Amino acid sequence: MGVMEKIKEIEAEMARTQKNKATNSHLGLLKAKLARLRNELFVEQSGGGGGGGEGFDVARNGDARIALIGFPSVGKSSLLNSLTTTESEAAGYEFTTLTCIPGVLRYKGSKMQVLDLPGIIEGAAHGAGRGREVIAVARSADAILIVLDAGKEGLQKHREILERELETVGIRLNQRAPDVTLTKRKAGGGVRFASTVPQPLLGVEPEKLVTQILREYRITSADILAREEITVDQLVDVIQGNREYKPCLYLYNKIDTVTVEEVDQLARMPYSIVGSVAQGFNISGPFEDDRLKQMMWDYLGLTRVYTKRKGSPPDVDEPVVLSEIRKGTTVKSLCSNVSSELLRDFNYALVWGTSAKHAPQRCGLNHILDDEDVVQIVSKTPHSKPARVADRNRMATSHLTDAKPAP
Repeated sequence: MGVMEKIKEIEAEMARTQKNKATNSHLGLLKAKLARLRNELFVEQSGGGGGGGEGFDVARNGDARIALIGFPSVGKSSLLNSLTTTESEAAGYEFTTLTCIPGVLRYKGSKMQVLDLPGIIEGAAHGAGRGREVIAVARSADAILIVLDAGKEGLQKHREILERELETVGIRLNQRAPDVTLTKRKAGGGVRFASTVPQPLLGVEPEKLVTQILREYRITSADILAREEITVDQLVDVIQGNREYKPCLYLYNKIDTVTVEEVDQLARMPYSIVGSVAQGFNISGPFEDDRLKQMMWDYLGLTRVYTKRKGSPPDVDEPVVLSEIRKGTTVKSLCSNVSSELLRDFNYALVWGTSAKHAPQRCGLNHILDDEDVVQIVSKTPHSKPARVADRNRMATSHLTDAKPAP
């Protein structure tokens, strides 16, 4: 029996199994088997690896990367043209964009790389159209902006299809990784499951179900610790270990083609914003408070930090932009973003702003910075003279460290 036949057989069994407390464990095990078979099928079709295939060759730059995902002819190219200075061909027919077009959105001193990707269709995760290449780029993005045509029939079904295509290749939208630790052992001891909270979603015998699911993945000796309530799907995600957790914003474009009542309903959908690229509503304009840009900024968790020298005013023209998604927004992240030497020679930081209890506050590397904080990095005082003259000169002025990024 082939993989597809096994998948259909399990789906049929799940459909005819009544859901109740007595069948929870059985359904959970079927879910795990189904996830394993689907992963095998995807890896087989993509030629191995399970990472979504080879994507478009686009160099990463800027403070964050956003991928535009959607069906053909929903307005992605027009959106890119509106947000950036890039010209992506836009037309009223489908499949206008055939490759990945990058652009740069400048907002609040940051540079966000926006990628206009070809439209995908149902079955993209398994290679339909150029879906595999599109989804591979989506996995590399810091956030995903799904663009939908508000005037299209079956709008919510379109949203569900796109979510399913991304989920098939291990992209989890607006979720965080479950707080579960899986430690595989070489041999012996079996599976030991522990949890700090009750696990009602894993049936009446959670440890037994967890052991059965791990055996589906040929794991017979491991320790697994759950620090929160989890589902079978989340447990499978931990076992497979190749999931990408992405913030996702849904843009309902072309709202000028639907009624006010429909716009109101769409605006109330979770993680959503309504707009019109053609009319400029909520999309772009002469002001810095454009709603779409601000929501993208918030979803990416970007933070501006102004650096200063001792005795000098802060440099407010060129902030260092940190991201919660990439390296975090701590003082350590700031140092590593600027230079490895700054992190190596770090002594303490003086911080002014909303994250400081008083102005200035002396902080260590783990201090979390807020947007528009001002930071002065103080380096260690040398205890011995370096051998090279250049090193001696550098160390002699280390207390005046300029934390601006190198041009």
